[in-house]
Amino acid sequence: MTITGGCVCGNVNYKIEGKLRDARSCHCSRCRKTFSSQASAYAEVAPEEFEWVSGGDLLTTYETGEGFGLQFCGQCGSTLCGTYHGEVHGITLGCVDGDPEVEIGMHIFVGSKAAWEVIPDNVIQFQEGPPT
Repeated sequence: MTITGGCVCGNVNYKIEGKLRDARSCHCSRCRKTFSSQASAYAEVAPEEFEWVSGGDLLTTYETGEGFGLQFCGQCGSTLCGTYHGEVHGITLGCVDGDPEVEIGMHIFVGSKAAWEVIPDNVIQFQEGPPT
């Protein structure tokens, strides 16, 4: 399966030769600010299945701590992926082209969600991170 995606200005594009896994929505304050939304939509990817097709030189990296980071298009600001120790760890689902054949499996850090957000009762929720 090939999955493609990119930023809003179209200058940064990637492809994934494989499947996404462990899709989740995070409601912590950092994700709300990073994604300018009530939560993130993110899925993990195997680093060896991920490739920047164009615009890799336009990426800006923000290190969030403990080896984790985020990469943005330096032109338009789209949040494209998360990194772990410099390798792509997962992608933001909002930047995927088409149907990546993955569903959000859990909502994490709902204990710190925005007061105005309503999460349906019938979804898997964790007050903090998922159990390890």
